[in-house]
Amino acid sequence: MIQRIQSIWLFLASVTLFALFLFPYLQYSDIGGMGKALKITGVYHGLEGQAIREKFFILQTVAAVLLGLFPLYIIFKFRNRKQQIQLIVLEVVLIVLFGVWLYGAASTELTAAKQFLSARNIGVGFFLLPISIIFLCMALGNIRKDEKLIKSADRLR
Repeated sequence: MIQRIQSIWLFLASVTLFALFLFPYLQYSDIGGMGKALKITGVYHGLEGQAIREKFFILQTVAAVLLGLFPLYIIFKFRNRKQQIQLIVLEVVLIVLFGVWLYGAASTELTAAKQFLSARNIGVGFFLLPISIIFLCMALGNIRKDEKLIKSADRLR
C-alpha cells in the first residue's frame, strides 16, 4: 500500500537528495580571496551579493535529478516488496558512488585553488547524502517488517 510509513521515508530521501540543488557541498576562497561554492550545478562565486556561475556540471546535475527521482519510483513499486528492497539497496550504492564522485570533484577544485580539503570547507550539501541513506535504511527496515508480517499471516492460513 502506498500509505505505509516506508513511503514517507522514501519521500524524505527524495526531498533530501533534491535539497542538494539548494546547498553547496564545498565552500572555499581562491587565490585572490574570492569566496567560491561548489554546488551540484556548478562552481559559483559571489559578486555584489549575487551568485554567479563560473562552471556548469551537467553530468552531476543529471545524476542528482535521477538519484532524487529514483526513491519516488520505488514508492510506486509497493506491490513487489522484494523488488523494492533490491531497488533501495541499489539506490544506496548509487548514492555512495555519487558521494565519491562529489569528493573527487571537490578535491580537483581545491587542488586547482591550491588548498586542502578540511572540515571548514565542507558545506551542508555534503551531509545530505548520509541523511538520505539513513532515510532509505529506515524505509528498508519497514519494508522488511511488512514482508515478515505477510509471511506470518500466510502461515496462519
